[in-house]
Amino acid sequence: MHRKELNERSPLRVLEQSTHGGLGRGNLGVIVARHGVGKTAFLVGVALDDLLRERNVLHVALDVSIDRVCTFYDEIFNDLVHTQKLEDVWQARLGIERHRRIVCYAEGDFTPAKLRDGLGFWKDHGAFEPDAIIIEGHDFSTLDAPALAELKSIAGECNAEMWMSAATTRAAERDERGVPEPVAQLVSSIDVVLGMAHDGNAVHVQLHKDHDNPVASDLRLALDPTTMLLVKE
Repeated sequence: MHRKELNERSPLRVLEQSTHGGLGRGNLGVIVARHGVGKTAFLVGVALDDLLRERNVLHVALDVSIDRVCTFYDEIFNDLVHTQKLEDVWQARLGIERHRRIVCYAEGDFTPAKLRDGLGFWKDHGAFEPDAIIIEGHDFSTLDAPALAELKSIAGECNAEMWMSAATTRAAERDERGVPEPVAQLVSSIDVVLGMAHDGNAVHVQLHKDHDNPVASDLRLALDPTTMLLVKE
């Protein structure tokens, strides 16, 4: 299988269909789950889907090392190569390295202003403009509405999709859509909200908010807990 066919068959095409075309440039999506369920694997899967289509991805990670992020990409990519029998492996690897940028911040050191400054630097000095921005590990319990709105505005300025992860707890209160705290209180600034839950066999992905559509579709998507790859249900 070659990259084009791999992308055409990707489970993320199911997500695009369920969200009436996908997240969309300039929009903000959040994946919500308890610690250890697979939020990072989901985000890396989204990033690899873009990278294999030769789209630029900026991955922002909080309180982890660049080596750790790269290792996660390598593990998931290797599982993808093995399970899907990808043929043009080295061309794919080179494309990932060429189109990806990773930046890590210490806990509490990340701000929207720093992200905007970094994007300006890479554009002016590295000829790099992202098609997708991944922000992993931000503590939503410390995130206020103005800061989230500024992050979304950055996505608009860059004409990029922005995905973030948010940790919740089993006992968290939920709004009428099923969105758990601490994301529920900020949901008005978020275009797409996905939740993840482990049932012992697989990690099921649920669509809680789909842009301005009053009813979210039933999303037939899961994360294989063995390979950490997204699969269709």
